[in-house]
Amino acid sequence: MTSRPSPPQASAPPADVLEHHEVVVVGAGVSGIAAAIRLREAGVDDVVLLERADALGGTWRANTYPGCACDVPSAMYSFSFAPHPGWTRLFATQPEILAYVQRVARERGVDRLVRLGTELLEARWSGDRWHLDTDRGPLTARFLVSAAGPWNEPQVPDLPGLAEFPGTVFHSARWRHDHDLAGRRVAVIGSGASAVQFVPAIVPDVAALHLFQRTAQWVLPKADAPVPAPVRAALARVPGAHRVLRGVQYAAMEALGVGFRHPSPVMDAVQTVGRAHLRAVVRDPELRARLTPDYTIGCKRILFSNSYLRSLTRPHVTVHATGVARIEGSEVIGVDGSRAAVDTIILGTGFRILDLPIADRVRGADGRSLAEVWQGSPEAYLGTAVAGFPNAFVVLGPSLGTGHSSAFAILEAQVAHVVEAVGHARRTGLALDVRPDAQAAYVAQVQEALAGTVYERGGCASYYRDVNGRNSFSWPWSTGALVRRVSRFDPGAYRSSRTAAAPASQEIPA
Repeated sequence: MTSRPSPPQASAPPADVLEHHEVVVVGAGVSGIAAAIRLREAGVDDVVLLERADALGGTWRANTYPGCACDVPSAMYSFSFAPHPGWTRLFATQPEILAYVQRVARERGVDRLVRLGTELLEARWSGDRWHLDTDRGPLTARFLVSAAGPWNEPQVPDLPGLAEFPGTVFHSARWRHDHDLAGRRVAVIGSGASAVQFVPAIVPDVAALHLFQRTAQWVLPKADAPVPAPVRAALARVPGAHRVLRGVQYAAMEALGVGFRHPSPVMDAVQTVGRAHLRAVVRDPELRARLTPDYTIGCKRILFSNSYLRSLTRPHVTVHATGVARIEGSEVIGVDGSRAAVDTIILGTGFRILDLPIADRVRGADGRSLAEVWQGSPEAYLGTAVAGFPNAFVVLGPSLGTGHSSAFAILEAQVAHVVEAVGHARRTGLALDVRPDAQAAYVAQVQEALAGTVYERGGCASYYRDVNGRNSFSWPWSTGALVRRVSRFDPGAYRSSRTAAAPASQEIPA
């Protein structure tokens, strides 16, 4: 896969002035692209995106591991303003999703707004604007939109001896395509959403595979299949056909969502399907016992695959039902004392979902960073605005994650909120800072509603919980409720102050 060349960069301003913009968006993944498009449509012409990588696409650019695909039905996995009836599978693969995202960005002119290879080092609110330091120089902005996303920074475990491992180590989100796995002895640490896709893809090639599984996962069959060309043509040409398909898939996923909020009896029925799938595929009682979860389905992310469990039954695959204690030379040592001599370690250990790296780099009105304010438990009003950080917004922020819907629905609701807020501030000349009491009331309401969900009652430890033990990830209501509530901007929830912000594109003295 080749990426498009970077658009020409604007010439730098003279040394005695700072480049100023109306809106700076950090991140050019799906969220950043949506924010830029919608802001431009609303009449905000001066939008700049900062992207540290060399291409657009976010998580779909970064994750190129074998078997990478969406676990949400394809018809739901697209922008509402740019529907894509041409998916070739019911669950689209990474190359196809990336091509779609980059095409939309190109057609809507976002590729002309992005500065590739530009990393935000620090952003701080001072006076009436954001001052940003990047590895390519400073600039200022009236509004700051963080669209770095939670699936951005790989979570690398702090394992004793890992740094001294004599073989090859890489994370699934930084796949080493130059490292041939044929004939290798491979240890896979982690058994989550990435591993369930890449393990079946690499098993035929490796000499031995040792899967270190700290917790057994619920794996459901995946209703995936190619979409025939005549069906794709009908979806594209028949008025309303794609919208109907999207509605049917949405209804099915929302039906599953009821089980997250009211685990019994919905999740009892879903678990029956999961147990039947495991029993049909894994005939060895001992292996099946190792792969049988001991918590309610939905407490951790549900996995979908038609090949994962079967791949674990291969004679050269060993499932270690344990976490990893340490690495000794070329051996991976499990917490239970089991040992595996390998020459390659693949980390399927997920991402820093709640410990967002950008939180250390954004400082609010009192000089504290987001990380210092959050103290390990991220919170934001409607998952979008944080008290003490004026004219700043975060897309795919805290307490908006669901186990059954598309990230596109979430981020588009947030972007609608951001667009309204920015429009209000521009019309009134105000700086907006969400009221602490509005934020606190919202967070308390979310936590109270979570108490009866499978996330809290399912009996598992998951990445939904932060370092303080609080679920700072999950949304406790339906997707429809999320869209209605999050997309609405209420000026009464914000404090406002008069600013003297420079007009868009104006250069101001440093």
